[in-house]
Amino acid sequence: MEPSLNSLTAEFERVKGSLKSYILRIMANKQDAEDIVQETWIRAHRSLANFKGDSSIKTWLFAIAQNIARDHLRSLKRWPENVGDIAKDAAMKDPDFFREAMTIHKTSPEAQFEIREHIALCFTCVSRSLPLEQQLALMLKEVYEFTAKEIAKIMETNEAMVKYYLHTGRSKMIDVFDKRCALINKEGACHQCTELNGIFNPKQNAQEEAVKIQMVRDAAKKDKEHLFDLRMMVMQEIDPFASPATELQLHHLEFDRKVMNEHTGQD
Repeated sequence: MEPSLNSLTAEFERVKGSLKSYILRIMANKQDAEDIVQETWIRAHRSLANFKGDSSIKTWLFAIAQNIARDHLRSLKRWPENVGDIAKDAAMKDPDFFREAMTIHKTSPEAQFEIREHIALCFTCVSRSLPLEQQLALMLKEVYEFTAKEIAKIMETNEAMVKYYLHTGRSKMIDVFDKRCALINKEGACHQCTELNGIFNPKQNAQEEAVKIQMVRDAAKKDKEHLFDLRMMVMQEIDPFASPATELQLHHLEFDRKVMNEHTGQD
């Protein structure tokens, strides 16, 4: 049954925030996220009569948005797993990065630095090292809590492939963070969360802040699946467009994107 324009409008407004955060996390570009969400509304409005009712309106809207985003993403090179190291090295050579970040931190009410926020940003960036289908399926399932059946609709594939993408993507991300994240592995190479906390909150004990996060408290248990689930809970709880750290983290994400474009030879 074709939904009314009123019901489409109401549902679009209800899911707009999660839709925009999803597109931001797969595109790593604030302007692209805003543009794609706007284009999604235009296409949904135009094709309302074609809605078959074999999925929820929310699933349909995510499918429209993802199709727009995927056309662009397929032309881009994937990022390396050590994106944090590469971006950090670039930041150390670019005095404008920290100067601008500190200005934002001091002047904006949405520029606190919190380790939880950076955990979410880190996952966003590292997930771009996955093959595209794995990244999309993982975000849809683990962060936005779609079922395999719904994801198959959104990705225009079948449930068997969705389950394959989820298994391989999840396994890969668990392996990356187990090796790299110093918050869950004392031998991890990446200390960026605590280092940045020390820069933006010099009077704060970074380790005390870290242990407030359940993922860090449970790290000694060595249950990699559990730690991954806790990382996903952090992702679910944070809206990158509406948090106490929004402006600072978007600044950081934009810098990472520019560095990665140069690193991978993209425009």
